[in-house]
Amino acid sequence: MMIAHCQSFAFSGIDAVPVDVQVQLASGLPAFLLVGLAERAVNEARERVRAALASMGLSLPPRRVLINLAPADIVKEGSHFDVPIALALLAAMDVIPAGALDGVAALGELSLDGRLLAVNGVLPAAIAASGAGQNLICPASQSREAAWASGLQIHPADTLLELINFFRGAAPLPLPDPAELDASGPGNERMLDLADVRGMELARRGLEIAAAGEHNLLMIGPPGSGKSMLAARMPALLPDLSPIEALEVSMVHSVAGMLKNGRLLRRPPYREPHHGASQAALVGGGQRARPGEMSLAHCGVLFLDELPEFPRHALEALRQPMETGRATIARAAAHVTYPARFQLVAAMNPCRCGYLDDAGKACTRAPRCGETYQSRISGPILDRIDLVVHVAPVSPAELARAPRGESSSTVARRVAAARQRRRDRTESENKPRSGDGYDAAICLSPEAGDLAEKAMERLGLSPRSYTRLIRVARTIADLAAATEVAREHVAEALMFRHRPLRGAGGY
Repeated sequence: MMIAHCQSFAFSGIDAVPVDVQVQLASGLPAFLLVGLAERAVNEARERVRAALASMGLSLPPRRVLINLAPADIVKEGSHFDVPIALALLAAMDVIPAGALDGVAALGELSLDGRLLAVNGVLPAAIAASGAGQNLICPASQSREAAWASGLQIHPADTLLELINFFRGAAPLPLPDPAELDASGPGNERMLDLADVRGMELARRGLEIAAAGEHNLLMIGPPGSGKSMLAARMPALLPDLSPIEALEVSMVHSVAGMLKNGRLLRRPPYREPHHGASQAALVGGGQRARPGEMSLAHCGVLFLDELPEFPRHALEALRQPMETGRATIARAAAHVTYPARFQLVAAMNPCRCGYLDDAGKACTRAPRCGETYQSRISGPILDRIDLVVHVAPVSPAELARAPRGESSSTVARRVAAARQRRRDRTESENKPRSGDGYDAAICLSPEAGDLAEKAMERLGLSPRSYTRLIRVARTIADLAAATEVAREHVAEALMFRHRPLRGAGGY
């Protein structure tokens, strides 16, 4: 994140008053922090700063004022430069001591009456200032967000006049109260319970395996069969974020301007963009290289309903981030990498009309309509999906007779136990990777290995599909508290492999 360090230089005997606002890039930070992310152009700052000073009875000197934003090769945009520019001008005008700005980073937007308004990216800015050994000036409304960064002193202010009085020693600025820090950020609202789902045992099992192993999941079924209902209950099965994950996720949401009331996200995010979303909305980008939905779902779930209805190029853009856990946005003015280690959960109908398996409702083009519709999902995308669940509709009689299933809390305990076994067994995050250490951690029995090899040959699995098959089998073994992956674990994993259409009535 670009932190503006104010260094003012006043010269006499010339027609210009150069004011140097040096913008430095903090070293050692993730690349996705190094981008300005506000709404308005820097060129408009001159009018806002001029109006804010006029509201306090101050006017700029009747000479040309030059403001240098260095380094010049980085594009400057955003209203968060307003406060450092105003402070540098005040120092050049001897309203505040110039030395008072040493070791101080500042950001914030100025209103026309001198109030400090909220801007995006305060949390990563505070972390960058802490790494540079500097204090931070920010809007008072965002002091709680900045307070999550340790090792720095925060000076929150409501108005520019408060900053002037502070630097002149006339009045102190209140420090954020640590007791006000609340980690329960957005996404901690009441979650839907899996106990509300009647029947659908195979789909429930697939959801549990996906949650335990962070596997990508695709649900295929006719309209109204319960695919979206199941996906909406996935967040309740996931454990809380670790402190490091919570900070990473909160920084991305802060950059996007979605961190409300300075609260860190403690629960995995759940994002469900509409199928009309563009590639820039999913991956990130636009004029200011903002984070996309996959980055906003970092360490959480990205749910894509009506998967074939998404633009083809937008879906293909998911391929590399699904493997690397990063979304790199290359633009002429910016080259930004955001974290994007998300779990993909997708849902789709088997065909355009949705009733491929129902002879009474299927269209006259069945089964070719299903083949055409499912071909919208490319082979490389399907190759990256670990579990495919075919969701059959539940009859009214079954809905009436079926008892309530296990609650989300019960399943979540098994999911947490399986993840703990994985952590105890290896430092791997159960992501596809090579090396003897990963292979040894899988612990395949000879019978299981033989079945997996035969499946690879008969089904024509790619090496990536084979690796993901073994990962799913390892997760099933963890759910069963088994030290070794047995043949039945591989057999169950094979049951969730994608099966191409062979005609109406079967996949």
